[in-house]
Amino acid sequence: MPEASAAGGVMPLLSVENLTMRFGGLAAIDDLSFDVPAGRISAVIGPNGAGKTTFFNCLTGFYKSTAGSVRLNHPELGVLRLESLPSHQVARLARIVRTFQNIRLFPKMTVLENLIVAQHNVLQQASRFSLAGLFGLPSYRRAEARAVDKAVDWLRRLDLIDKADVPAGALPYGTQRRVEIARALCADPLLLCLDEPAAGLNPRESGELNELLLRLVKEERLTLLLIEHDMSVVMNVSDHICVLNYGRKIAEGTPDEIRNDPHVIKAYLGEEEEEEEEEDAAGAVQAKAIGART
Repeated sequence: MPEASAAGGVMPLLSVENLTMRFGGLAAIDDLSFDVPAGRISAVIGPNGAGKTTFFNCLTGFYKSTAGSVRLNHPELGVLRLESLPSHQVARLARIVRTFQNIRLFPKMTVLENLIVAQHNVLQQASRFSLAGLFGLPSYRRAEARAVDKAVDWLRRLDLIDKADVPAGALPYGTQRRVEIARALCADPLLLCLDEPAAGLNPRESGELNELLLRLVKEERLTLLLIEHDMSVVMNVSDHICVLNYGRKIAEGTPDEIRNDPHVIKAYLGEEEEEEEEEDAAGAVQAKAIGART
């Protein structure tokens, strides 16, 4: 279990401090600070254009932030300053792995092949720049067998083993989402970042996603960080939520605290002039957040 901090909470796996990302005169992320607790599910939410994807791009090395720091408390390597790492080392060394809002599976490859490709870092090292693979040396064959075993294991755990030999592009959309998560898990993430994993899912599939995310934390002891617009997912699985608007953090807390926060209500629905309208807006946010439970 994660260690307890002096404040009685959970020690953060990731600490974001004063993170800023500017594009010319535009601050897409503006002085953002928050912690991602280890072994928990955290969510970053906000209206369109709030800076959520920009934050993920800074975190995973696609962008280099203008200012601020992101520290990962690696259990083996100690504190890593992610903003100082080359982009390819964020996944390889820091073991921060992400999915994307738009599915990026290799559609003509089988599901099993997609999961094996996700282990390319290990296989590339074992191939010794392709020589060991080209000549079929025993060391490479063993690494390849381990990669297949890992892929099969995750397919079993995510109830996808019957899809192993099916081309990924031939699967229903919701199943492709699950395959994408399985592929990310093959990279052994310390932190798994999910960019709108419920996008395009129907209510039944969203409910199955909730069960999967909770199971990954409980059984695999993973730390998850997700961007999501589907409040039935966010409010039902998250332990901790950070709300962005125009690149700035406007609220942070538990689902109960967030769904009743006036700043969140204003950001999502606009500021109402009449008290009665404000009450209606609060009710609408709460309904959006918890209505899918029933």
